[in-house]
Amino acid sequence: MARRHTPFGAAPRTPRWRDPRTRALVFQVVLLGAVALGIGWIVNNTLSNLARQGIASGLGFWGEDAGFGIIMSLIEYSEAASYGRAFLVGLLNTLLVSALGILLATLLGLVIGIARLSPNWLLRRLAAAYIETFRNIPLLLAIFFWYFAVLRSLPHPRHSIDLFGLAYLSNRGVYLPQPVLGGGPGWLIAGLILGVLAVLALHRWTRRRRNAGRPLPVYPLWLGIAFILPPAVLLAAGGLSWSLPALRGFNFQGGMGLIPEFVALLLALSIYTAAFVAEIVRAGIESVARGQQEAASALGLNRRQSLRLVVLPQAMRVIVPPLTNQYLNLTKNSSLAAAIAYPDLVSVFAGTVLNQTGQAVEVISITMAVYLTISLLIALAMNLYNRRTEWGVRR
Repeated sequence: MARRHTPFGAAPRTPRWRDPRTRALVFQVVLLGAVALGIGWIVNNTLSNLARQGIASGLGFWGEDAGFGIIMSLIEYSEAASYGRAFLVGLLNTLLVSALGILLATLLGLVIGIARLSPNWLLRRLAAAYIETFRNIPLLLAIFFWYFAVLRSLPHPRHSIDLFGLAYLSNRGVYLPQPVLGGGPGWLIAGLILGVLAVLALHRWTRRRRNAGRPLPVYPLWLGIAFILPPAVLLAAGGLSWSLPALRGFNFQGGMGLIPEFVALLLALSIYTAAFVAEIVRAGIESVARGQQEAASALGLNRRQSLRLVVLPQAMRVIVPPLTNQYLNLTKNSSLAAAIAYPDLVSVFAGTVLNQTGQAVEVISITMAVYLTISLLIALAMNLYNRRTEWGVRR
């Protein structure tokens, strides 16, 4: 057998099939092909089984009449509406309860987390009891508690709980005053846009004053603009009145009614997630070096100023990543609404629409894609905020 000789002083050449980079490339191509073949076999097998059972496939069902009612809808909906509109109703209901749940859980968790580190013994113990109680109760059981044990146990509308003649609690829901826009919703949107522009301008002005050593109380000014400017625009445009709920016949008329399913789900999600948010806030505050607080005290800042100006800004870079996970969990946990018949995306689309059309593959795939999209958008927004927070701390 002839032996291959290499020039004197040159390193022996490695055969191509023994090159680690070549072998890695070959293995990746083989793995990719195996995955593609597996997915193709699953899709082909599913379509064959559906055709054998006479089940239609495709997305032609979107325009068909739904033929069923939904007890809560943020947009106009009737039984004559299409499956596509039913999907939109379920999606909006999911987004509503998720957005309000994230807002309430964040505010409640922030307060509980700060109270967990309070020097007051009673306040600290109450916060610890809240966290240990609610984070160790299964979420589904908490939803059942608020729905069956609390809201469904309220009296009939004729004997409802009267809250100063403004709001009423009964087993049919919570009835609150509803604002009536005299100038139409367009003026409300104009007022909100004007308020946002005013807050941005105020932010730039206060930042220049802070850099010049003349700081201003920013948050009271922001809250004042946010709560005063939009109503002022509405009053100037055509007035703002309130519709109060009143008992007429067998139920309340007027005002804004919140069905028990929505209230129970919102309370359970907010209270449950707030317990985890509180622990994240506590861990973030404790991650800030104690010397920072001592330095803030040496500069004459009181405890509230030290917490707001020194500790929390540094703790945010630790708080934001796990907080993102809690937001994602809350959004996904809202699918448990099907247990109490709240008309969310899973209950309406992956439940009623799937049962009526029988197109399980399309309906379940679309539902999974929607939750994946919502989660990715939340993660993207939180990552952008986290990057901005880290940049602000480094600066």
